[in-house]
Amino acid sequence: MVNFGQPLWIAILFTLLFAAVLGAVNGQIVIRTRLPSFIVTLAFLFILRGLTLVGLKWATGGSTQLRGISEAVGDTPIASLFSGLAFQGFFAWLAENDLIEKFDNGVPKVAGVPVSVVWFIGLAGVATWVLLRTRVGNWIFAVGGDANAARNSGVPVDRVKTGLFALTACAAALVAIITVLDAGSTDARRGFQKEFEAIIAAVIGGSLLTGGYGSAIGAFFGAIIFGLVSIGLTYTKFDSDWFQVFLGSMLLLAVLFNNFIRRKVTGER
Repeated sequence: MVNFGQPLWIAILFTLLFAAVLGAVNGQIVIRTRLPSFIVTLAFLFILRGLTLVGLKWATGGSTQLRGISEAVGDTPIASLFSGLAFQGFFAWLAENDLIEKFDNGVPKVAGVPVSVVWFIGLAGVATWVLLRTRVGNWIFAVGGDANAARNSGVPVDRVKTGLFALTACAAALVAIITVLDAGSTDARRGFQKEFEAIIAAVIGGSLLTGGYGSAIGAFFGAIIFGLVSIGLTYTKFDSDWFQVFLGSMLLLAVLFNNFIRRKVTGER
């Protein structure tokens, strides 16, 4: 949009397709080399983070930030699907009928629901339905539990894994799109350490790191719990640097909790 003057919908489509390709490449590397997926994706994280820093410096003449996105988006209708507030009319109606608090000029103190929250709830609902109510959901659990047994049962293991890698990459790209459009600029360092927060949220939600057990709704509430605690720290008198200690402690506790669940599920002692 900024450097080549392309419309927003093309930029979003290209971003999601590019992310899907990268995710599929990660999946194929895991499948063909049988390396742990965590190692492969961690390696690509550093590779892509470095390329992003280099690329932004090249595109901006030395900066890791790119501004002018809000101006490039303008009043494009599709932008409201990824940024801003949803249900503003409904909240205005609530304020008019004194059902929620409002300012002296009649403007509601809560003007709407962030679009990112709507995406969060919607995708969690779709993922939960897919996992619990569809054949693909059964395939996903089977592949995570025992890939060889799943393959012998006729499950297309390689396609399921590749598809999951691609969808996960698209989910990360969606977060990036929402973040960039909300901020009106992009920063290569904005997603720093988000990978650990994602792991913590999933594990707190009951997902096994070894695969085969977990739920989208569990990760949903895991993300909420982690978010409430991390945001709550900003309202305390603690030094912000303590967040690093909190992050490491949460990661350790999440892994211990994960191990406890695994033993309960498998019956190990």
